[in-house]
Amino acid sequence: MFTGLIEEVGTVHNLQKGKNSMILTIDCTKVIEDAKIGDSIAINGVCLTVTERSGKQFSVDVMPETMKSTTLHELKKGSKVNLERAMAAGGRFGGHFVSGHVDGTGTIQSMKKEENAIYIYIQVPSDLMKYFMMKGSVAVDGTSLTVFDVTKNAFMISLIPQTADDTIIASKSPGSKVNIECDMIAKYVQNLIQPEQKGIDESYLRENGFM
Repeated sequence: MFTGLIEEVGTVHNLQKGKNSMILTIDCTKVIEDAKIGDSIAINGVCLTVTERSGKQFSVDVMPETMKSTTLHELKKGSKVNLERAMAAGGRFGGHFVSGHVDGTGTIQSMKKEENAIYIYIQVPSDLMKYFMMKGSVAVDGTSLTVFDVTKNAFMISLIPQTADDTIIASKSPGSKVNIECDMIAKYVQNLIQPEQKGIDESYLRENGFM
């Protein structure tokens, strides 16, 4: 479990790419301090397992499904990445519930700076739009953010200076892809109120003991 509060920005040291998989090695300073083999670290919002660590570097295996469904396949040597360790049981919970299981990728439509904020519209697949609402939560490349506007096929976030400085999002540009994890609670609620797409009718009520 993560909070979406990025601890540091690391740098891709090396990539060993297979046909549909990858071993990714990251340079960092903070998240490596107490990292052990088997620990979970979110890289751009993707929960991955530490398989090796040495000095200021750690490595993870990226499986074919993760390569296909996230932006990690776009990384290159020298790419900057958001990093967060799994939340300690006694830690403060300052963001929102983030699992590190990416729901899909979005595309930055526009970025506009206004005084101390950067407004960013991100287009996402239509099947994800039901999870967005004004003042709801979303993780973009692992960063916990608040939704400030929702259109037919996109949502808007706003970066404060601290978030712009401490994550990689502000360094991106229109057309860039980002990892999206929708609010966990919204997904559970949607699943509960949408029983297998059948709708609530007399048959459904009878089957579930209401009649």
